[in-house]
Amino acid sequence: MLDVDGLLASGWRPSAFQQFILKIHSRCDLACTYCYMYEMADQSWKAQPRRMSEAIADRAALRIAEHALDHDLAEVEVILHGGEPLLAGPEFISHAVHAIRAAAADVGTRVHLAVQTNGVRLDEAFLRLFDTLEVRVGVSLDGDEEAHDRHRRFAGGRGSHTAVSRSLRGLAFGRFHHLFSGLLCTIDVRNDPVATYEALLAFDPPAVDFLLPHGNWSAPPPFRDPESDATPYADWLIPIFDRWYGSPAEETEIRLFTEIMRLLTGRPSRTETVGLSPVRMAVVETDGSIEQSDILKSSYHGATATRMHVLRNSFDEVLAHPAIAARQIGELALARTCLECDLVRVCGGGLYAHRYNTGTGFLAPSVYCPDLYRLITHIHATLARDVALLKGSR
Repeated sequence: MLDVDGLLASGWRPSAFQQFILKIHSRCDLACTYCYMYEMADQSWKAQPRRMSEAIADRAALRIAEHALDHDLAEVEVILHGGEPLLAGPEFISHAVHAIRAAAADVGTRVHLAVQTNGVRLDEAFLRLFDTLEVRVGVSLDGDEEAHDRHRRFAGGRGSHTAVSRSLRGLAFGRFHHLFSGLLCTIDVRNDPVATYEALLAFDPPAVDFLLPHGNWSAPPPFRDPESDATPYADWLIPIFDRWYGSPAEETEIRLFTEIMRLLTGRPSRTETVGLSPVRMAVVETDGSIEQSDILKSSYHGATATRMHVLRNSFDEVLAHPAIAARQIGELALARTCLECDLVRVCGGGLYAHRYNTGTGFLAPSVYCPDLYRLITHIHATLARDVALLKGSR
């Protein structure tokens, strides 16, 4: 167990939370085969209330405002999440948003609100609501119909691409485009990478997140042999990087590439996927439990638990939890293999959940270590080439 008292005595201080994920509904209307919430190690969703109550939403709003006041935060981000958050219904969503904004306004903090949805229920009525509430919208889409429907299906096996595409057209083309925050795409290396990217581009997203399928050393992700130096995920991402980077005009932001480029040029990361910046995010479950990143549910049952609750505990108390501190102390939480790597400040050990091993916990490199090394090295070589060309032209 991490010695938080020892860290505090040494002068280390935790960084305040800036992002709060509210799990407003714990069930989903899809049955995606790779879902870390329902298909992997942690099955605690079964014991959660289906929908967050208004009382819990109100208290969460007050706790967020309290934390912002205590740390003099000018702004915070709140993401309505699930399950599928639209299942909570427009009335509850409206109530939660108004409660969050009112509490934050009382302490002078600006709130950036967003919802992350699978898109199935994202009709014009919801878009009008989000326009009124000033809530931005992110949607999950895995590419063209074949790629998307490989995993993102209804419980009966029918693909969801047709429904999601219809919703996305309403969001992407017309008066609601300003609400569009971006697309999430989970990688399947069987899909053509450039065709997948161009299928996403067809909806004019302001940003794209390509997500490595969640897995670890004890439960490896698809096509990633932990004992092999093969790099199937880097091999998939590099053609997209070359296509994106070489485009004569900026088509969209690809956050993974942008963050790696920031780190290579000496700037801090803004995501937990790469880099060593402290993770500044907390999750509130439908029952009011305060948890760590829900991605950790892919590791083992109970991995996200803090035993804290919005009715009993402040977010400052959560900051003192050893598991939260472990995700804020940068190099101190890394395995020796990572510390000896020349790319440690860029890779940062990869996503915390991907380091898990039943025997050593999270004190290991990412299960995607070879892929991350190859991808970062490729991006670095591309940037170095262009910098050399620029210097040579002077």
